Amino acid sequence: MNKKAQELATHDKDTGSSEIQIALLTDKIETLSKHIKQFKKDKHSSVGLLRAVNRRKKLLEYLKKTKMDSYKNVLSKLNLRK
Repeated sequence: MNKKAQELATHDKDTGSSEIQIALLTDKIETLSKHIKQFKKDKHSSVGLLRAVNRRKKLLEYLKKTKMDSYKNVLSKLNLRK
């Protein structure tokens, strides 16, 4: 796990909470974005990027509905827009 995901963990062995999943997807999205900027014709990776973005969006919506304080914390720690 990366540093941002460890900061958002609710306990030591937390690997599946929404906060952790969002942090890991954010890291994946950043990596894929850099890759696609370099290799513009790589359509397979661009589809993977879109899937990751949509999955993160759904997780953020769920977090916003259930735990508003955690949602705001995730947005601030990961530097995401509302």
